[in-house]
Amino acid sequence: MARIKICGITNKEDALAAIECGADALGFIFAPSPRQVTASTVKSIVSKLPPFVSKVGVFVNNDLEEVQKTVVECNLDLVQLHGDESPEYCAALLPKVVKVFTPESFPPGEELTLYNVTAYMIDKDKGDSAVENFTSLLWLARLVKSYGTVIVAGGLTPENVKQAIEIVDPYAVDVCSGIEAEPGKKDHEKLRSFIAAAKSLESL
Repeated sequence: MARIKICGITNKEDALAAIECGADALGFIFAPSPRQVTASTVKSIVSKLPPFVSKVGVFVNNDLEEVQKTVVECNLDLVQLHGDESPEYCAALLPKVVKVFTPESFPPGEELTLYNVTAYMIDKDKGDSAVENFTSLLWLARLVKSYGTVIVAGGLTPENVKQAIEIVDPYAVDVCSGIEAEPGKKDHEKLRSFIAAAKSLESL
């Protein structure tokens, strides 16, 4: 069964709706983005969450000490790294680190093994549409499974998440813009539909 992460959370209402619908993890973006949040906002949201929900901080080329401080301050369970972070940088955050690669940034297999991380996330390249190269992205994610735990992100929607799970059989799927009413605000109907579609494969 693929776990479900809802990323780009900016407010308590969306966070609680995601959990009520069955999300396993919530993502908070600390990098420059229309969905960027501050540590104080995340602390406020996290304080309202029930137990056993994973809290994930999303960072891009931040100073390592800044990331470590934010993890403690916001009581985060994992960090998700979308930049050019080195294997050494990632190792300093173990066991709380997921490294993100896109088709453009994906390293050769022998270099990928240098990243001693909790999981690899495969995301679409910046600027790609939700459907552009989607199938190729899924097959890349399937390949990465031979190197470790894999999470699929990038272009996921309520309409295609079942396809992603069927092709890749990932540890988790991660959605952000595919269930938004506008950047930083979730469409709760799309949110419910996405989670229901992903969970519909549980018994297969």
